[in-house]
Amino acid sequence: MLYKHIHKIHHKYSAPFGLAAEYAHPAEVMILGTGTIAGPLLYCYFTRDLHIVTVYLWITLRLFQAVDAHSGYDFPWSLQHLVPFWSGAEHHDFHHMAFVNNFSTSFRWWDRVLGTDDKYLAYRARFEAAKFEAKAKGISFAEIERKMVAEAEAEGIRAEAEVERRGEGKKVR
Repeated sequence: MLYKHIHKIHHKYSAPFGLAAEYAHPAEVMILGTGTIAGPLLYCYFTRDLHIVTVYLWITLRLFQAVDAHSGYDFPWSLQHLVPFWSGAEHHDFHHMAFVNNFSTSFRWWDRVLGTDDKYLAYRARFEAAKFEAKAKGISFAEIERKMVAEAEAEGIRAEAEVERRGEGKKVR
């Protein structure tokens, strides 16, 4: 129910771009905004000291992280290259492509612990194997990659339709 009425708005774009990070339902903006502002508030509560510049810096970094995760690019300066368990664009792109995995935009370990990266890990294994095979055969990987992305997107559309059917009380086979 939450996906259908709230988070689905954010999934209008299956191939995200930086500004898509901020395209969301107002309820989702409030929930995620609470997570962003909670850090400075907790710091202020425990230390009784917080400079407004620190708050601005924190919010700027959180926005950078959200835009980076939705950019569709694996930049050399992206956080996943500095922090190994950080999600990053490549990880979160699968969430937008298939809807069914990789719910974290920050810490990959939550997806690993909760088992919400199984389809992503299988996709990456197929992706790497196909890349290796294309190189060994001397063929272009671009067409194989397009086919794999289309398959993942189709699986996501099927999963989304199943969620909608469940929300309407219909039996899903």
